[in-house]
Amino acid sequence: MKNKIVDVKNMSVLFGDFVAVDNISFDVERGEIFGFLGANGAGKTTTIRVLCGLLTPSSGQVTVDGMKLVPGYENRIKQIVGYMSQRFTLYNDLSVKENFDFAAALRGLKADEYLNNRAQLLDFIGFDRDLGVVVKDLPGGIKQEVALCVALLHRPLIVFLDEPTAGVAPTSRLRFWQLIRVLAKSGVTIFVTTHYMDEAENCSRIALMRDGRLIAIDSPENLKVKTFGDSLYRLRAKRKNPTAPIPGIVDIWQPYGGSYHLKFKDGVAVNEYLKKMKSDWDIVQIKPSLEDVFIRLVEENKK
Repeated sequence: MKNKIVDVKNMSVLFGDFVAVDNISFDVERGEIFGFLGANGAGKTTTIRVLCGLLTPSSGQVTVDGMKLVPGYENRIKQIVGYMSQRFTLYNDLSVKENFDFAAALRGLKADEYLNNRAQLLDFIGFDRDLGVVVKDLPGGIKQEVALCVALLHRPLIVFLDEPTAGVAPTSRLRFWQLIRVLAKSGVTIFVTTHYMDEAENCSRIALMRDGRLIAIDSPENLKVKTFGDSLYRLRAKRKNPTAPIPGIVDIWQPYGGSYHLKFKDGVAVNEYLKKMKSDWDIVQIKPSLEDVFIRLVEENKK
């Protein structure tokens, strides 16, 4: 039986006549790394605001750690969640210590609890700088790690990461995700949005949003199989102006860097057409990536 920390049923969020989130339902298990993906404006941040107790849904039922999101329970939910984004988490003109002090005061932490938690978290990320350093003087990767610690200062059961590594160098992103996996193993639930598909591979399950609606939810591998099966090919041109595949037999014909990704429609005699195309193309059968899934389910259907 699932041990749910988040349970959303038929939730909608309206701003006047605009439907930001349209009748979505999903759940998140304790200790899960749950990915929430979609194009800008898909409803991801609005959903997170609801789950953090910052916004009341227009309809539907939302439960976080057994507490229903109803008037009067928002503050109880805020006590068990942490939030971090690339946009605003730390005050750049304050020192690391001042940012921690402010977060501790905001959360009402007792002095001994605060100092103990801060020491453990800074040790967790291997922070070896002076706490008096001003945040704006920190490298991007270290700044995001400190921001994560601030979000975890009150020991939340679930932490929401809204594009936490946007603009951060690849090596720093890799280290950040190593920390995330350690957190999840310790029992902290991670709810993350990202535009980096390589990061999304770390999630145990992924929900895909489009225009306020939940269009798919499953593990990364299952999403790939359900979307493409085993019939995806990469084609690189052998000469200029190669002959493109016949439109009537093609399900996907997508530029991908210096090549194309091809998927035939069901029922097509694949081998027959591949033989005809080999004079113009180098053809390799490939496994789809999450980026392929995202383009197929989110981007293509927006056209």
